[in-house]
Amino acid sequence: MTVILAFLALVALAAGLWLSQQHLASKPWLETGIAPLAGHGPGRAPGIIFIAVFVTVIGGLFAMLGSAFVMQIEETPWELVPLPGRVWMNTALLLLASFFLQFVVISARAGTTRWLRASLIAASIATLAFLAGQVQVWIALTGDGYQLDGTPAASFFYLITGLHGLHVLGGIIALAVICVRHTGTGERAGDVKALLPGVRLCALYWHALLAFWLMLFALLQGWGNAFLALCRAAVS
Repeated sequence: MTVILAFLALVALAAGLWLSQQHLASKPWLETGIAPLAGHGPGRAPGIIFIAVFVTVIGGLFAMLGSAFVMQIEETPWELVPLPGRVWMNTALLLLASFFLQFVVISARAGTTRWLRASLIAASIATLAFLAGQVQVWIALTGDGYQLDGTPAASFFYLITGLHGLHVLGGIIALAVICVRHTGTGERAGDVKALLPGVRLCALYWHALLAFWLMLFALLQGWGNAFLALCRAAVS
């Protein structure tokens, strides 16, 4: 329950920050002057709202799984799955993918292609390497006797990391579709700024997946349990 409440507090904070930047109190019918820049009008709102709702739903799912993970540890104490060192490299790869995708957004906003394609390729390679690394972690743990239908800790580990991996894979597919449309034949093919709305949404999705993974990684390492125990001690 504490995990879910903490997640809802973060969602409320993010929603408040986002709404504060939307100029809800403005009166556009009274404003005169230069027209808004392309990409900053109401046309981008549906995509932003969709990804925000989608990420919130995914975050709620992981928050519930994390809460169940913590409660099960408290009720039936178990030994956490010893995570191989490869998990640290996987975390670094996902961090790099998020960084490179944000650089793609910056390049598309500036309308330059100098580093855009290289950053796109680097982000895709880092993400695929993350998924391959997760599979290697599963194979290593299975070889060490931590089966999917074994201890509760192992079952939770495979469930949580598997769901996260599926969402990462879905993001790769969406990014590939956006890139294919951009490089295809059409009136907007080759237009760098036409790539901006799609890669901006993908970057937000990658940042969210990175944040979720960092929280899940902390729980799987046992750090989250110590932090929650400290919070309970401070409140009581």
